[in-house]
Amino acid sequence: MTDEPNPDVAEEMERLTVTITHAPEGQTISYTLDPQAAFQTDNELVEQYHNFLDNQRLSWTTHHHLRKLLGAGGQGKVYLSERRGADNFTLPVAIKVFSPERFANEAAYVDTMKRHADVAMKIAQIQHDNLLHVHNFVDRNRIRMLVMEWIDGLDLRMLLSRERMQRLENQVSEKRWNRINDHIVTTTQNQPRFRSGAAIAIVRECLSALEALHRHGIVHGDIKPGNIMLKRTGASKIIDIGSAFPVNTPPPQRTCTPAYAAPEVLMGEFATPLSDLASLGYVLIELISGKNPFAGKRTYEDMVNAKKELPDRLEETLPPKLGNKEFLVNFCRKLIAVDPKERFENAAEAHINNQGAADYHRQLVMDHTSENIEYEHEIGLWLEEVMEGDEQAA
Repeated sequence: MTDEPNPDVAEEMERLTVTITHAPEGQTISYTLDPQAAFQTDNELVEQYHNFLDNQRLSWTTHHHLRKLLGAGGQGKVYLSERRGADNFTLPVAIKVFSPERFANEAAYVDTMKRHADVAMKIAQIQHDNLLHVHNFVDRNRIRMLVMEWIDGLDLRMLLSRERMQRLENQVSEKRWNRINDHIVTTTQNQPRFRSGAAIAIVRECLSALEALHRHGIVHGDIKPGNIMLKRTGASKIIDIGSAFPVNTPPPQRTCTPAYAAPEVLMGEFATPLSDLASLGYVLIELISGKNPFAGKRTYEDMVNAKKELPDRLEETLPPKLGNKEFLVNFCRKLIAVDPKERFENAAEAHINNQGAADYHRQLVMDHTSENIEYEHEIGLWLEEVMEGDEQAA
């Protein structure tokens, strides 16, 4: 038997050998398995590459295909779009097309769009994981459009659906159904009701997003279940910045959703960061109780009176069997206090300070009324199942 290497193997080993010299430490390099091929370049293409870098100005046309209407409202329509790039690259994005129909003339439309663009630019620079990511604000034939991330998930209004829960019950095993009901959401006569731990997990991420937004001087102005999305990952996202504005320069025309607006907003005052906290408090109460506390209120006066009375009715509004109910009642009461000065000082205080949302989770574990659950993971699993059911039913 000989120790001589197989000539074919030796040739292959030589071909796979690449010598790298003078590679800067920590720098990523590209290499080829064929050393000879590494030196075969297209000089004209390389020259074009350097021209791009030297000019320091790039422009190209972006193609979009509006695939599906996602929603419509007073400001316009939102579409799921497909942004197309080179070499078959496509990226799903959402595009909000602002309608000029409610404006008296183009000048009024343009003036409002400038304010939207200013807010969108500020929010685009925040880059918070629980806040909508803004990509661009564009003008096409004088019609303005907001290009933003497409979120693979469902908003809380969609998830507060008995039909979806009934479908899910038929879809999963009994063991899985029991775990969903024990830790995430359960059915009621009205609409599904979130378990307090899961609801607080969602609210904590919303508070984190509001903290970032408020720190940059922006009021969201329309926190409600339809403007909070859960992603397939289980993370929460505050969306729809159409009502957002700089706290120091509120717009002349005010917009809100009465059922979730703070009482001071309904009484004619401008929304503030503390108004956003009250709106989030109303969302939390609805998630935990399984019903909108202001359903059936038809006038602004009735709505304001109900909001003034709600802090004193929380004991009866929230379900009797809640982990550390007294803590939760006090937390909700401080979010929705009628007088803004009696609310949490800011979103950070409501989130991480003593008697805040994070403290509620700690108390659940310390009191042995809840497992130490990874809520984002559990919510993600549940949402995946819900969306699979939607796809099968479509």
